[in-house]
Amino acid sequence: MTAEKFRVGIIGADTSASWAGASHIPALHAQPGLMLAAVATRREETAKAAAAAFGAERWFADPYALIHDASIDLVTVAVKVPAHRPLVLAALAAGKAVYCESPLGASLAETEEMAAAAGSLHTAIGLQGRHNPAVRRAAELVASGRLGRILSARVGATTFGFGPQSPSAYDYFNKAASGASFLTITTAHVLDIVEAVLGNIGEVDARTELLWPEIEIVDTGETSRREIADHVDVIARTASGAPVSVQVLAGVPAEEAHFSFEIRGLAGWLKLSGNHLAGVQVGDLTLSASIDFIAPDAPIATGVGPTAAGFWAGASINVGEVYGSLGRDLAKGSHATPGFAHALHNSRLIAAVERAARTGARQRLVA
Repeated sequence: MTAEKFRVGIIGADTSASWAGASHIPALHAQPGLMLAAVATRREETAKAAAAAFGAERWFADPYALIHDASIDLVTVAVKVPAHRPLVLAALAAGKAVYCESPLGASLAETEEMAAAAGSLHTAIGLQGRHNPAVRRAAELVASGRLGRILSARVGATTFGFGPQSPSAYDYFNKAASGASFLTITTAHVLDIVEAVLGNIGEVDARTELLWPEIEIVDTGETSRREIADHVDVIARTASGAPVSVQVLAGVPAEEAHFSFEIRGLAGWLKLSGNHLAGVQVGDLTLSASIDFIAPDAPIATGVGPTAAGFWAGASINVGEVYGSLGRDLAKGSHATPGFAHALHNSRLIAAVERAARTGARQRLVA
């Protein structure tokens, strides 16, 4: 660790991949206590290109070399989900702080293993939507009791993905073995925001549908089979006692993308809303309410990353909030940032949703 800043190495920061360059790079550049020190990809030419494009001091064609570099304090794992486990376990074994994209593991068993291995090390999970300033302010309003007894809540969420078409680069999201699906990504982010505002979900009932079992791969013209659900309806009860209805709709055109989270209490209401086509975890949110409230803080990071296509605009906003929280934890020795234990909770929640849909029976979760 340097005296001034914690040094971050990103595994998966490829200039041809949109997410790391669109979100992590500008998010890190906005942090006063963190710096991008290194990037790693699987090939020398892409690693060199990424270091030059993103302003990293060092590059690695072997991600494990980055992990074992003594100058790196925090390892960010931003690769496909099946590759998370070996990289995360290696980083934890090296005693590094780790920020991993969500879902943490390709299965619940993998997530349990990594959460157990984390011990007292600093970790962060990429469930970044809960860090949005508007979400945090909504949680404060609910906790303050100013809405009175919470009577009900309703969520409508959309994503452009998981519709009848897909580029070949994203087809792995349609395969069960990848661990990265409509439920483990899109639905998991939505339910995590519900929990951030209303408290942990204690029981769920759910129904899922596979609306597009065959999808067109747009860049090749081939047909692929989707193996996982692409629609879900959830009825849940949270720690606040409020019943929540959640519908997550995939395959929505960009101009119709919308997120709405409405909470009604005996003394008033509040609403979180957004319109990012990639989902609620990307971009900013707006808070409105029937009661007076202090406006949410401005996001830490609002820049556009080097690989941000139009639909990734705003990707750094909530990722920047994660880095800001983790940077404060590293500096103070605190553990306020939701990490791998929280990732395990989220994975267990999604597993309960899947069981409820499969069995038709309400599922209870252990707190």
